[in-house]
Amino acid sequence: MKDLTIGKEGKLILLFALPMLLGNVFQQLYVFVDSIVVGNYLGKGALTAVGASFPIFFALISLGIGLATGAGVVISQFFGAKQYGNVQKAIDTMYIILLLSSVIIGFTGIVFIDEILGVVKLPPGTSSSAKIYLTILLSGLVLDFGYNGTAAIFRSLGDSKTPLYFLIVASITNIVLDIIFIKYLNMGIEGIAYATLISKGGAFLSAVIYIRKKYDLFKIHLFGLKYSKDIFFKSVKIGLPSGLQHMFVALGMMAIYRIVSKFGMTVTDAYSVAMRIDFFGMVPAMSFSMALTAFTGQNVGAGRIDRVKQGLKATILMSGTIAVLISLIVMSTAEILMNAFTPDGEIIRIGTEYLMIVSSFYFIFSVMFSLTGVFRGAGDTLFPMFITLLTLWVIRVPLSEYLSRFYGETGIWIALPVTWAFGMTASTIYYFTGRWKRKAVVKVEEVYVTQSRLPIGGQAKKQKS
Repeated sequence: MKDLTIGKEGKLILLFALPMLLGNVFQQLYVFVDSIVVGNYLGKGALTAVGASFPIFFALISLGIGLATGAGVVISQFFGAKQYGNVQKAIDTMYIILLLSSVIIGFTGIVFIDEILGVVKLPPGTSSSAKIYLTILLSGLVLDFGYNGTAAIFRSLGDSKTPLYFLIVASITNIVLDIIFIKYLNMGIEGIAYATLISKGGAFLSAVIYIRKKYDLFKIHLFGLKYSKDIFFKSVKIGLPSGLQHMFVALGMMAIYRIVSKFGMTVTDAYSVAMRIDFFGMVPAMSFSMALTAFTGQNVGAGRIDRVKQGLKATILMSGTIAVLISLIVMSTAEILMNAFTPDGEIIRIGTEYLMIVSSFYFIFSVMFSLTGVFRGAGDTLFPMFITLLTLWVIRVPLSEYLSRFYGETGIWIALPVTWAFGMTASTIYYFTGRWKRKAVVKVEEVYVTQSRLPIGGQAKKQKS
């Protein structure tokens, strides 16, 4: 556990973000390996099946991710306020929510899988593979929800290192199983799904055992969880908008896939691969945003809004610098990166074009996500949801459709950075209104401390929040 309310803001956020960054890199590494194995061993079309399955799966699990996020914010604010009894109640309630929602969502997804795939309209020959892949993942959804929830607990308590260790083991396990199931056992796309399921399940169960043995203040009793109605509604109030935001993103990705699929299997394969690389490039910004969310949650709980503002400045500087470096790397190696996934020259050409356009704007993406981290940590998840809905469905999807009529698939690529620019501008304006400061779960008087290392309770000048 780590108290993020004391110490140099930038250093705390950096040290907190690095383990999450490494963890996300490892997570994306096995996603990379999935795609490389699929592209080189299962042939053309399988890339589209796996790639198109991601936004569908993401849409179905969005509610669970949002509820875990909401519970994590509640946990971090209670922890920052030193209300440890409520922290335990929030942990128990979160697991009850995730257990029930995973069963309901997984069952519903499997029953209506054909109708869901029909919305995306995949190229002929890929729907059956996508159906098999998604059905296996949905059958083990409780493991996915469980791991995300447990990782949220660690982050909320100021511990970003421990989830890294479990994620590294899970990533290595997934890579090894990918190779064994596909190359040696010839299991096809089922092998990719089973490898993912086994690795995530192992990470979840290991993390639960670790918490039970390591922490004395908080315990996880999977068969003795206690439900708190008050904390449930607080978690849902914060988490539901976040879950809907993730769902809007996933549905937007599905809509983009539908537009891309009009240009044939070669373009959809190229988009599937390039999107994997693109997501890898966005990992640092997302990791810093998650770190800033935990940092903001604890400091809002302690009434230290001044530290939140300094933390945002430090995060934009660090995350933005890394984003610029990654942009230069991706732009200079785009063709080489695409070549690792497939030998098809046309897929490589189209994917390279996508990366050259989109990766140029990673800095804008990093600023937007830094601001979102502050809003979520403060408990204000409604505005990010609104911005996501607006940027995706009012700007990106219609603009992609419109530009694709004149510039082909290139028009679809151009629409994405335009969306980021709008989201960053709107988020910046909202941040300076200060309304996000009014959404805290723990209502305390705002405290201003002239020395950032001075503990709460020392000499301080109090101001009305």
